[in-house]
Amino acid sequence: MGSLKNEGEMEQTGDEFMEAILYVNGVRRVLPGGLAHMTLLEYLRDLGLTGTKLGCGEGGCGACTVMVSSYDRKLNRCVHYAVNACLAPLYSVEGMHVISIEGVAHRKLGLHPLQESLASSHGSQCGFCTPGFIMSMYALLRSNKNSPCEEEIEECLAGNLCRCTGYRPIVDAFRVFAKTNDALYSGLSSLSLQDGLSICPSTGRPCSCGSTKTNEAATCNDTRFQPISYSDIDGAKYTEKELIFPPELLMRKLAPLKLRGKGGLIWYRPVRLQYLLDLKAKHPDAKLVVGNTEVGIEMRLKKLQYRVLISVAQVPELNTVNVNDNGVEVGSALRLSELLRLFRKVVKERPAHETSVCKAFIEQLKWFAGTQIRNVACIGGNICTASPISDLNPLWMASRAEFRIINCNGDIRSIPAKDFFRGYRKVDMESNEILLSVFLPWTRPLEYVKEFKQAHRRDDDIAIVNGGMRVFLEERGQELCVSDVSIAFGGVAEVSLCARKTEEFLIGKNWNRGLLQDALKVIQSDVLIKEDSPGGMVEFRKSLTLSFFFKFFLWVSHHIHDIKPTIETFPSSHMSAMQSFSQHCRIGRQDYETVKQGTSIGLPEVHLSARIQVTGEAEYTDDTPVPPNTLHAALVLSQMPHARILSIDDSDTKYSPGFAGLFLAKDVPADNMIGPVVADEELFATDVVTCVGQVIGVVVADTHENAKTAAGKVKVEYEELPAILSIKEAIDAKSFHPNTEKRLTKGDVELCFRSGQCDRIIEGEVQMGGQEHFYMEPHGSLVWTIDGGNEVHMLSSTQDPHRHQNYVSRVLGLPMSKVVCKTKRIGGGFGGKETRSGFIAAAASVPSYLLNRPVKLILDRDVDMMISGHRHSFVGKYKVGFTNEGKILAYDLEIYNNGGNSLDLSSAILEIAMFHSDNVYEIPHVRITGSVCFTNFPSNTAFRGFGGPQGMLITENWIQRIAAELDRSPEEIKEMNFQVEGSMTHYSQYLQHCTLHQLWKELKVSCNFLKARSEVNEFNSHNRWKKRGVAMIPTKFGVSFTKKFMNQAGALVHVYTDGTVLVTHGGVEMGQGLHTKVAQVAASAFNIPLSSVFVSETSTDKVPNASPTAASVSSDMYGAAVLDACQQIKARMEPVASKLNTNSFAELAGACYFQRIDLSAHGFHIVPDIGFDWISGKGNPFRYYTYGAAFAEVEIDTLTGDFQTRTVDIILDLGYSLNPAIDIGQIEGAFVQGLGWVALEELKWGDAAHKWIKPGNLLTCGPGNYKIPTIHDIPFNFKVSLLKGNPNSKGIHSSKAVGEPPFFLASSVFFAIKDAIRAARAEMGLSNKWFPLDTPATPERIRMACFDEFTSPFVSKDFCPKLSV
Repeated sequence: MGSLKNEGEMEQTGDEFMEAILYVNGVRRVLPGGLAHMTLLEYLRDLGLTGTKLGCGEGGCGACTVMVSSYDRKLNRCVHYAVNACLAPLYSVEGMHVISIEGVAHRKLGLHPLQESLASSHGSQCGFCTPGFIMSMYALLRSNKNSPCEEEIEECLAGNLCRCTGYRPIVDAFRVFAKTNDALYSGLSSLSLQDGLSICPSTGRPCSCGSTKTNEAATCNDTRFQPISYSDIDGAKYTEKELIFPPELLMRKLAPLKLRGKGGLIWYRPVRLQYLLDLKAKHPDAKLVVGNTEVGIEMRLKKLQYRVLISVAQVPELNTVNVNDNGVEVGSALRLSELLRLFRKVVKERPAHETSVCKAFIEQLKWFAGTQIRNVACIGGNICTASPISDLNPLWMASRAEFRIINCNGDIRSIPAKDFFRGYRKVDMESNEILLSVFLPWTRPLEYVKEFKQAHRRDDDIAIVNGGMRVFLEERGQELCVSDVSIAFGGVAEVSLCARKTEEFLIGKNWNRGLLQDALKVIQSDVLIKEDSPGGMVEFRKSLTLSFFFKFFLWVSHHIHDIKPTIETFPSSHMSAMQSFSQHCRIGRQDYETVKQGTSIGLPEVHLSARIQVTGEAEYTDDTPVPPNTLHAALVLSQMPHARILSIDDSDTKYSPGFAGLFLAKDVPADNMIGPVVADEELFATDVVTCVGQVIGVVVADTHENAKTAAGKVKVEYEELPAILSIKEAIDAKSFHPNTEKRLTKGDVELCFRSGQCDRIIEGEVQMGGQEHFYMEPHGSLVWTIDGGNEVHMLSSTQDPHRHQNYVSRVLGLPMSKVVCKTKRIGGGFGGKETRSGFIAAAASVPSYLLNRPVKLILDRDVDMMISGHRHSFVGKYKVGFTNEGKILAYDLEIYNNGGNSLDLSSAILEIAMFHSDNVYEIPHVRITGSVCFTNFPSNTAFRGFGGPQGMLITENWIQRIAAELDRSPEEIKEMNFQVEGSMTHYSQYLQHCTLHQLWKELKVSCNFLKARSEVNEFNSHNRWKKRGVAMIPTKFGVSFTKKFMNQAGALVHVYTDGTVLVTHGGVEMGQGLHTKVAQVAASAFNIPLSSVFVSETSTDKVPNASPTAASVSSDMYGAAVLDACQQIKARMEPVASKLNTNSFAELAGACYFQRIDLSAHGFHIVPDIGFDWISGKGNPFRYYTYGAAFAEVEIDTLTGDFQTRTVDIILDLGYSLNPAIDIGQIEGAFVQGLGWVALEELKWGDAAHKWIKPGNLLTCGPGNYKIPTIHDIPFNFKVSLLKGNPNSKGIHSSKAVGEPPFFLASSVFFAIKDAIRAARAEMGLSNKWFPLDTPATPERIRMACFDEFTSPFVSKDFCPKLSV
């Protein structure tokens, strides 16, 4: 980050100096010069306002959201809007008021109602994303004159990502603010307010920023979410007013700015058009910016360097809006959110036939990026960037828009939008010209404009293909003839283009069904996509061009039917092609019993850190104040997948600003080899690199940015070697990690196949892609020495502090007793921080130890995603024998996972996949063999489920295939093959307390499966182009570490004389509520309130040799260890308690202290009765099983592959839940994360399947290309139930593990999608044909599986899109 102490120049205007100022949370700040390179986020965090988080650095996650307030002189009022602070240049908010999470409220002074509602609704788990959600919602409420509706609330949150909660509790928390009357929130009548004051929709308190009108329209449709009164919120100490817009800024005259930044960067802010034109003449290569949403990405990720940036946001001539009888003209600097509001306004005010084009833009803008981006991105920036996948440019081209361009002399010319784009990111504009405005003509009677877009994810995603289409019809007797037409596509070439041959063909033709078929043939030859086209998905993109035109044709035909009823129409079943998915507000239901034990066990207590997470006060690794003299580190990474290092040249690096050292393998004080199981991984590469992203060295410098710059200057010369870039290539080359082949057998598979017992035998292959963890907090460590290097301490974002301690000890040659690792909390882990965080701490420890200075290493999101490993991709080759009734007799499986370039935990993950390959089915004869493939990718690692979901998914695939072969429902096949109480698995463990049948029956009743199936069939029979599908999926997840020695846990409990209790244990809080559950155990053990228990940070000097927080066992193990410690202390206290009649626990603790009784104890727990012998293939690898089942109903658009999840119903057996609120949060979060795995999230590597990506490189290394679920991807109806009345005798307080078991239940969505595809294929006569569908079932895979007349020109019915495995 930059320094806030630099002096710089300020712009002189006339005889006065223009002092650059900014208000932050009501505090006036003078902005020095020299910071033009700095973002608002960097500035805020340098001020110590660390509640605003750095999640991705590219505006894709919303963790950095803040509210900006400015005074709009045109509207004569303050405007408030949410922005991504990570993209906003610091100087772009000069003269404005920035409110961060710290400015909303503070825990010590009372929470804001927003914060209180989110905390009490269990909407904050790891908490890293929480401030961003609060600020998005806060900005919405501050910006609205009236209370928002539920749809507006969901829309405002679409730019914020959460990986923990599954979004449902966040929606519920904020839904209460869609209120009916402001007075309900304040107890005040708006008539009693002083002039100029109104009730702020945010707090329900008087505020000077809004309107005095109350809202009478917005209602809460769900009776469970009634408006809450301010008096019901614990905010009695909260400030009486919101932070007002500073009066100084109201009176301040807007003036131009000229400020400088690092590397010679100059920032200009003109406030008049002529000054802008003069600057453009002086600096023809300058980049014009408003929101910096494109230039910021280019400078940070693409490393492009611009010397001059000109902010045109304040130039009034570029912000004009002129609505007249011919159309609307808008200035090029108008923000997209303002454009959206303008179009919504004119649609209400103008005749309907004039605004067809406005409606198209409204629909397209709705899915354009997130709210934070739309609030700052401008029209001109989107146009002039000339992106080939711009969502708006095809619409401008189709709608007869004209671009008005002005040169530095003031000469203005106009050019049709369709002629403006000349090539890849090239436009018809000279270096001395700028885009002045855009003129959009009204549509005429019988003129129709329609928008199209298909992306990987419905909202906040870049398009795969988009389009804009317009037709102008004229009457010729009883016919309608095409007078004019425009068809424009994006995503099909290096530039947005018009299908000119198709347009020419259509003009003059009569609008009828025959024209449709002919036009589709012309489009095929008109829009050509090269086979090696960047972006891939060539067949899918080609099919979309036909699908879009077909949709457009039906849409127009529907609109003209009322005018010309005699014109031939399409069957009613075809109307689904033009209908958008219905939008419903999302509703969640939770059903559970509360079995209270003691004071706290069994109660739905709020997460202990929730209140400091919603205020931004919770500290993560990057938030911790650093010691003086701290250095920042950046990694030097391999650029080749497999190569010999010939030389490393650091000559340029040494002279880089702030450079303090480069450290390579030769500098490692002790052992350069690390690894969690086998030390097969080099900390710093020596002679050979085996993947892109392998660490070669580490650079340290005075700032994070300087360290990255210096690392980029290290030149490595390579000799390229052959690389293995897929499981298939590894199998062909017999490239496997040593000693990883495993085998499990039950019965005699070969004999069963040969004996004739099997009426049918099927063989096939299932492949599934990997998944990025996308924990919201990136990897990071802060390492420092004590006593001149005699000791080393670190703060790390890790699930396994013990491993950090071990790695650093090994690398530095220090005894473990002199190395301490501490972890307060982490912003999500999901397995990704179990082992792969260790090498980051070890890398930072080398310079810290050798230089005797603190070193901080925080990975940027793109680097994190590239180097830290993912969920393993798998390939399973199966052979299954079964009877004609559907009884499974034999299962033979070869299973392979992609381990990457080091073993890490891949062998254990393979074992878990093998253990779970029966899922819940009784199979007499089983043979499973597995191997870990060595490939030239970064080492893959643990991820929620740890291989179990992959093994179960293979099984569920062939279960579905058996059903297809026998023409029976998959549910029938499942039920007849369910395991029962006492069943023996293929690894010789017997099932005890099996609740599978009970919960399956309850689920069928809860979801009313037969009715749901009937209704889906009815819907499908009436809709040709939309199809629905349903599925029910069971799961059985084994709970324990499968390595026996890891099943141990320690804890330290102190009782103080005031009756409070301090707990420290070996587990890490990462949002899963572990500390809360452990505190509940302690509170109930001592019979004291939960508020009397505090759980401290996890530290290796408090509890030694702790196992990683993983495998879903932490609550069981650490809860039992804490209980053991508590019972020891209680036993010591008992003699005193029996003698004294104390009134409180505090009194008892004091009495024990005076009796010199030890009130501290170390608790310990080992998991009994587990262990497995791979040689004999027998044993009990699991302590018990968590059972569950889920129902899902989906709807797909067969023409585009888009889908939505309509209903999900989950039942899980968790015994007697320790905390049902936290457990349900884990279920919902796991399910939505699993939904991402099966249907959204695709890793794309440079491999044989993606030759347009550089070999071994990861394309999807950020939220721009990698899409996790958003709030709009969760089910409309989301029900979660916990099985009642089934205590677990093998778990702490009769509970069961919850973290991983629900994950696989998301495959119900995958199989529901497949069910819907089956209905689509039936329309083509393929109803009983088995078809493969790889995971994730992205829109590409869904659409191409729905084989029809629009895909048949490009693929066969058996086509499968390529997948990186």
